[in-house]
Amino acid sequence: MAIFTDPIRDYADFRPGDAEWLHLLVGDWQLIADLAFADLALWFPTPDGSYVALAHVRPSTTHTVFHRDFVGERIRADLKPLVDAARESQTIERSSEADWTTEMAMRVEAVPMVRNGRTLAIVTSHMDLSSSRMPSRLELTYRQCAYDLLKMGTLGLWPDFASPTGSRRGAPRVGDGLIRLDADGVVEYASPNGVSAFRRLGDVESLEGRSLAEVTTALLKDRRMVDETLPLVVTGRMPWRTEIESRGVSLSLRAIPLRNERERFGALVLCRDVSELRRREMELVSKDATIREIHHRVKNNLQTVAALLRMQSRRMVSDEAKQGLEQAMRRVATIALVHETLSQGLAQNVDFDELIGRQFRLSAEVASPTQSVRTERSGEFGELPSEFATPLALVINELVTNAVEHGLAGRHGTVLLTAERSRRGEEELLTVSVEDDGVGLPDEPRREGLGLQIVRTLVTSELGGRIEWTAREGGGTCVRIDLVLKYNAAR
Repeated sequence: MAIFTDPIRDYADFRPGDAEWLHLLVGDWQLIADLAFADLALWFPTPDGSYVALAHVRPSTTHTVFHRDFVGERIRADLKPLVDAARESQTIERSSEADWTTEMAMRVEAVPMVRNGRTLAIVTSHMDLSSSRMPSRLELTYRQCAYDLLKMGTLGLWPDFASPTGSRRGAPRVGDGLIRLDADGVVEYASPNGVSAFRRLGDVESLEGRSLAEVTTALLKDRRMVDETLPLVVTGRMPWRTEIESRGVSLSLRAIPLRNERERFGALVLCRDVSELRRREMELVSKDATIREIHHRVKNNLQTVAALLRMQSRRMVSDEAKQGLEQAMRRVATIALVHETLSQGLAQNVDFDELIGRQFRLSAEVASPTQSVRTERSGEFGELPSEFATPLALVINELVTNAVEHGLAGRHGTVLLTAERSRRGEEELLTVSVEDDGVGLPDEPRREGLGLQIVRTLVTSELGGRIEWTAREGGGTCVRIDLVLKYNAAR
C-alpha cells in the first residue's frame, strides 16, 4: 500500500490543493529537520480518532532519535494527547515533560499544519536534550529559524506553492550555508559556510549588518548576465532560486521569506557553491558538441569519397568497373547517412525507422533506373545503438539492391521490408525480412557475389546474427535476419 497517498486520497474532507500542499511539505521538510536538529513525523487523523504516521524525516545536522522506521504505524498512546491538543488549538504545543521515553531526554513539539482554517495533519518534532553543553549561537539561530517556519505552517503560509519543487542539481541545503535577513534585507546572521561561500566570490568582510543585495551587486562583474530573479532572492522577498557567477565561482541561492499574519519580518537565504557541478556540466556539453562535430565531419568526408567514386565511375569504359564503383559509392553513402543522423542529436542511438525510410527508397530507386519498383515497409525498428545501426543499414542496402537487380530481374515488382522486435527472457530480439515478388531462388546454387559476401560477413561478425534465404509464399524470395540486441539498447 502507498502509505502516504492512500489515506489522503480517501479523506473526504480534503479540498482542492490540500493533498498537494502536504506533498509539498514532505518534499521540503528536510530543511526543517536540519534547522531544528530534530526528527520530524507527519501524523494524519484516522476515522476512529487516532493518527497514522505518513512520513518521517531524519536530520542531517545531528543524530536521529528514531532508529526504527514507524511509517504506517499508529501513534503512541503517550504522544496522542499532545497531538490532539495541537489539532484542536491550531497552535504549537510542547510537551511538559522532557523525558517522555526511558531511552533519552527528549523535547517533543506538535505543530498543526493548517490550511484555510482546517488542520490537515500534525507534524511532531523530536529533539534530543541529553547533551549537557550550552548550545552555540549557530544552533540557537537554526532552531529559531525552524520555529519560524513551523509557525508559518500553523498559519498556512508555509510551504509556499511558489517555492521551487524541481530536482535541480546543486539545490542549496542547510549545511551548505545559511543567511538570515531582516525585513530590509540586512544580514542578521550568516553561518560559517555561508560566509565562506561569499568569500569565494570575492567578498572579504563580514556579512552581518550589511545589505545582502548590496554585497551581491558589488561582486558581480558582468551585470548584463544577471538573472532577473536575483534582486528578489537576495532581498528575501520571493521564495525563488537564482544563481550568481563571479571570478569563475558559481553560487546557488534560495530564498525563503518569513511571514506572520500581518507582514514579512525577514527571510532565510540558503547558499551553495556549485562551481564544480557547473564545470562538469560544461565539460559534458562540450563533449557532446565535440562528438556531434566529429560525426558531421566524418559524414562530410564520406560524402566526398562517394562523390570521387561517382566521378571515377563516369570515366570507366568497362561496364563491370563502372558498376563496381557505383556499388562502392552507394555503400559509402549509406554509412554517411548514419553519421549524418548521429550528428543531429546528443544520444549515441539512432532512430533507425527514420534513417532506413529514406535509405530504403533510395536503394530501390538507384538499383532500378529502367524499371518501376514499389517499396513497402511494415513494423518498427525503434532506436538502435550507432555501432549496430551502421552494419544493419549496409546489410539492408545490399539486400534491397540484390532483390531489385536479381530477384525482380528487370521486371516491375514490389520489395517489402519488415521489422519486428520481441523479447526472450532478458534478451531483446530483432527480426528483419526483405522480400520481393520476383523470379524466386535459382534452381541451382550460384557463387555469391561481393554484395552477398558483405551481407553474410556483417550479419555473422558485426551483428552476431543469423541470415536465411527462403522461397516466398506466392512467388519471389524472402531473406530473414535474426538478431539479438544488447540488453541496454534503447527501446
